Amino acid sequence: FTCDPDLIEPWLTDWRGRYTGAARAMASPANAQELAELVRLCAAHGVPIVPQGGNSGMSGGATPDRSGEAVLVSLRRMNAIRALDQGAMSVQCEAGVVLQSLHDAAEAQGLRFPLTLGGKGSATIGGLISTNAGGTQVLRHGSMRAQVLGLEAVLADGTIYSALTPLKKDNRGFDLKQLFIGSEGTLGIITAATLRLVPAVADRTVAWIGLGSVQQARALLLHCQDHAGDALEGFEVLPQSCLDAVLAYLPDARAPLAQPHPWHALIELVGTGTRELAETVLASALERGLIEDAVVAASESQAEAFWTLRESVSPAERAKGPAMQHDIAVPVERMADFLEQAVPLMEARWPGTRAFGFGHLGDGNVHFHVQAPAGVDRSTWEHSEGKAISQAVDDLVTAWDGTISAEHGIGQLKVDELERLADPVALALLHKVKAALDPQGLFNPGKLLAR
Repeated sequence: FTCDPDLIEPWLTDWRGRYTGAARAMASPANAQELAELVRLCAAHGVPIVPQGGNSGMSGGATPDRSGEAVLVSLRRMNAIRALDQGAMSVQCEAGVVLQSLHDAAEAQGLRFPLTLGGKGSATIGGLISTNAGGTQVLRHGSMRAQVLGLEAVLADGTIYSALTPLKKDNRGFDLKQLFIGSEGTLGIITAATLRLVPAVADRTVAWIGLGSVQQARALLLHCQDHAGDALEGFEVLPQSCLDAVLAYLPDARAPLAQPHPWHALIELVGTGTRELAETVLASALERGLIEDAVVAASESQAEAFWTLRESVSPAERAKGPAMQHDIAVPVERMADFLEQAVPLMEARWPGTRAFGFGHLGDGNVHFHVQAPAGVDRSTWEHSEGKAISQAVDDLVTAWDGTISAEHGIGQLKVDELERLADPVALALLHKVKAALDPQGLFNPGKLLAR
């Protein structure tokens, strides 16, 4: 527990640098019991609590407000992998375990945790669960919600909800653990989880493909699904402008293909004999005119280099200047059409901006960014034109039967938009659940739901 402003200061600004808050203190409990005692103390005195993991979120969900009333609770000390059961293919770990550490522990036992993302070196399990994170393997394995077999969380009254033992069948009422997954620390503070593991990859093949359009990317996705089936684990897309930004951002990076292409796809096949399968799938795609060029990674290091290009898009674009980032999803079959319409629409309505989408085309989730014109003041632009742009994007996504938050959560970034656009009945239910589990409103106030 510390009140030292120098120790607290690094954790008061979100990863994107959009929000900076204040806190009266920062607590770093070592276990659920210590956290429960702290929660009871805060509840007795009406002190708000903001839980935080790796502070790598995209929506400001782990950043306190500017009032300085809240206690910032860091879960980073709770970083034990309690048990890994090879036979059951499951692992029990604490909320502060970093995703990369979990990957390493599973790999050492011949298993793997089937969720990864660019921030795997800092993102923690508790944060990933509380935001129902997605990543690049959702196409085959599902989001974080699908990986959670059991959960432990401290409730707003200081009691501990413990349901870590996984059961394939359990009909004792509601599946309560699901309430906390995606709730962004507003209903309870996740302290540990039991997660599913899958067999280690016997073989994987990664390929980089040049495409003439995002519609070609959609056609290639369908082709890969038809011909590769369950072997298709990842299917990512990005436009040439994003690749250019990454190549400028990473001094040692090289373009996978000899020539530029309007769009690029990164695919990963897993299983036995995937190289031959990939070559067969890509050869037939070339014959059908679905792709312009392709290269299959010749080694594991080249495969990692391809993935590094994809995972560096967000920091590379951030380095270019201010932008309004939108974590959206529409029905999978409509995403290519959405991008073809949304990009020119936004650039025409706000001259000087640059709009683009990249990400997980296979599950209908892309990150849609609208970059500010050169030379603008970030704060001024974000609160004027930027706000109007985000509202326009959210309106468009809603009209296309999509969601304004696919995998990054609502945080404080999208609270107002959720209130504006959500189904009133669904929104009312969210508020009722919050009022029932946190009647004083002390858990992560101002996140996910308006006060």
